[in-house]
Amino acid sequence: MSSLTLAHTRYLMIEQLRVPIGLVASAFFPAVSMLAFVIPFAGDDPAAATRATGSMMLLGALSSAVISLSITVSQDREQPWNPYLRTLPAGPLPRFAGRILSSLAGMWLSVIPVVVIALAFSEARLTPATLGLALLTLVAASLPFMLLGLFVGFMMSSKAAIAVSQVAFFPLAILGGILLPIQAMPGFVQTLSLYLPSRGSGELMWWAIAGISPDPVALASLAVWTVVIAALAVWAYRRDEGRRFS
Repeated sequence: MSSLTLAHTRYLMIEQLRVPIGLVASAFFPAVSMLAFVIPFAGDDPAAATRATGSMMLLGALSSAVISLSITVSQDREQPWNPYLRTLPAGPLPRFAGRILSSLAGMWLSVIPVVVIALAFSEARLTPATLGLALLTLVAASLPFMLLGLFVGFMMSSKAAIAVSQVAFFPLAILGGILLPIQAMPGFVQTLSLYLPSRGSGELMWWAIAGISPDPVALASLAVWTVVIAALAVWAYRRDEGRRFS
């Protein structure tokens, strides 16, 4: 990892900690959902509680990836400092990598309340090894959503990014079986969800934390979505750069 990437990551992390409301918001909704829906209805079932804990961890991570990242990127574009950074010879890679790494750190922090609640109030089976694997899995599971956040952030103003990121995130979370159990949904929704990136992310997380074999169709779909959204994020960045310097 280059020193430039580390410098950008450090700068962005300090920026997050100075205004921590984004981290608090990413952690609050999954923690409240854990207390309101998981503990009363599945807390006494070790298998169900473990899977639900993974879903709530993923919910916080993906919320941070899509909503928080899109808003911060769009706000950065509106600052006078941003055009100057683009003139520096380092290129866009350190800034992209620094943004991704700082977002990952924020996502890992957002899952702490969910894990604490699960350990204190449920029968979820969470060992140090399981939690370590789950945190690593969050990297792959959240990557397309971080790229989606970058795409929205580069395409829209900060006010538009707030609305669009939320509109995009919550249907994906519901239809992908993260916010609600996929088994409780109609059959056609269960089939549709296999082709959404959120379902693939959920399958990865449920495998990591509960040992449930992932659906290969969902994983293949996740890989395809990752490539497609990565291409869109790069295109959006170049489009924004071309508009600023044309």
